[in-house]
Amino acid sequence: MSTLLKLGQSIFAVSILAGILVALSVLGIRSTSILEPVELTVYDWLIQSRRGAEGADPRIVLITVTEQDILRQGRWPITDAILAEALERLAQFQPRAIGLDIYRDIPVDPGHTELNRVLVEHPQIVTVTKLGGGTVSGIPPPPALAGTEQVAFNDILIDSDGIVRRGLLFQEAGEQTAYAFALRLALLFLAEEGIGAQPDPDDPEQLRLGPTTLRRFGPNDGGYVRADAGGYQILVDFYRGHSQAPSFSLTALLTGQVPPEAIRNKIVLFGVTAESVPDLFHTPFSSGNDTGRMIPGVAVHGHIISQFLGAALEGRRPIATPSESQEWLWVILWGVLGAVFGAWTRSPWRLALGAASGLLILGIIVVVAFIQGWWIPLVPPSMAWFLSVSVVTASVLSRERKERALLMHLFSKHVSGEVAEAVWQQRDQFLKDGRPRSQQLVATVFFSDFKGYTAASEKMTPEALMDWVNAYLDVMAGLVIKHKGVIDDYAGDAIKANFGVPLPRNSEEEIAQDAVHAVTCALAMEQEMHRLNMRHEQAGLATIGMRIGIHTGQVVAGSVGTSERLKYTTVGDAVNTAARLESLDRDIVQETPGRRLCRILIDESTKRYLGDRFVLDRIGDVSVKGKEQTLMVYRVIGHAQGETATQG
Repeated sequence: MSTLLKLGQSIFAVSILAGILVALSVLGIRSTSILEPVELTVYDWLIQSRRGAEGADPRIVLITVTEQDILRQGRWPITDAILAEALERLAQFQPRAIGLDIYRDIPVDPGHTELNRVLVEHPQIVTVTKLGGGTVSGIPPPPALAGTEQVAFNDILIDSDGIVRRGLLFQEAGEQTAYAFALRLALLFLAEEGIGAQPDPDDPEQLRLGPTTLRRFGPNDGGYVRADAGGYQILVDFYRGHSQAPSFSLTALLTGQVPPEAIRNKIVLFGVTAESVPDLFHTPFSSGNDTGRMIPGVAVHGHIISQFLGAALEGRRPIATPSESQEWLWVILWGVLGAVFGAWTRSPWRLALGAASGLLILGIIVVVAFIQGWWIPLVPPSMAWFLSVSVVTASVLSRERKERALLMHLFSKHVSGEVAEAVWQQRDQFLKDGRPRSQQLVATVFFSDFKGYTAASEKMTPEALMDWVNAYLDVMAGLVIKHKGVIDDYAGDAIKANFGVPLPRNSEEEIAQDAVHAVTCALAMEQEMHRLNMRHEQAGLATIGMRIGIHTGQVVAGSVGTSERLKYTTVGDAVNTAARLESLDRDIVQETPGRRLCRILIDESTKRYLGDRFVLDRIGDVSVKGKEQTLMVYRVIGHAQGETATQG
């Protein structure tokens, strides 16, 4: 049992190492960014799965310039006079903040002076600038508000696949720190709640709104690999799904169709939704080719503002991600689990079912974690799990195929199918380092040799002699196998066999059964020898007899030879004793002419296991070569009365 345990531990240790190596390989692949698109697609699916059950944020209202508004005005961009009138009307409704998401870096007369007056007189109005960068040019704010807190950048971060998943809070602009449009508006709203932006007590580099810290996005957070994490970024949670805030058109505002209570104490976002003005963005709710699900930039800012308000007023944490080291451990864990499962499973259907179940469990964990606010990578651990299961299972099955081929090579032609299958089922305690282990056990050793072979061989051609010998050996070998013996070796016309190997016996009853099998086999050989002799005599061929020696005792069983020419055999004093019994001098055992074709000799060690099953003729104490003590030798005459030539 301890050997089996050690072997099992060794297999699992190697499997765990393989799982770790597979996981590290997956992490290496992940570091090349190859998996990032798939991981971000999974993230989008997780975002969509929440569906935004709460609907649009009631604290935000949109005033939109639609295609019909542009047609009504007869031009784009709309004039400063129209903007001034719209902003003045909104200010009269007493919103907490007004965000103008329309660039006004140059005058659009008429009404430029009036627009400047409205902007300056109403500090709750925030206008936009574009920081730009790289190949994108910046756009300055309205000159009348340059350098004031009524200016914020409205740059929207777009991933390489064209989808918005992150939002900017701050960005360095020269020697100053620029605020994001959404953050400026959220802070104006929260100021009346007595909430402002504060550094986190535990990490001053992190921003805190109310009870919630907005953890800064890192370049390798979640499924990202070396992303541009410049400025202060967070993951946009799109908590309210694809829903957009309530909106009114510019025309509705100018014609008095917007009720004041729809605006009072809210954040108003003033922007463009007209299809002719390109300001549409993909979100996790739309694929890169699904233009019908794109939303205008002003709505994107609305989602980010809603996230800030939820963090400050409701304590809603932004989406969190494990640290990079935790993600590594997560992937390695699934690689190890896959390897352990692969070492345990041995059948294709169990492999398929287990692999699918593991992926399902992993998916459930990821979904539940996301519901709790954690984005845990799914793709790398899935790959680590599946590849580890596949690699280790393939390795185990390959090893088993080699072991089975070795065992079948050693035993399949020399034992019964039942014994061969038993050896295979118990291979873990039988094999060591890919070959049969040496073991000490009690076995019954069997030697047989022809009488009259030399005389017969002198009268035959080599081909005829070989056919003649094989005719006898085929039958005799079949009887050994039939009686649960294991053929060890052929030496010309001689056979060496063992009863009680290769699997050790655990009781005296089993040892006795092996002895009975050996003697029963010898008597069956005598019967077959008589039948063959009659047939050969009729054909004019030589007839022969047989000498058999049987001894039960301790042997060492194991494999000898090279891996290409391996042989399973037994050695020890018991083997030598059985050989001496077979070749015992004929003068010691007197033969009655014509009485017996087969001389079967055993000693006291075998006799004590036979009970009363056989008729024995006591020969007496005999000295044999190589042994100091004499042996009490018996000749087997036949089965006792009432006993049958059973095999078991």
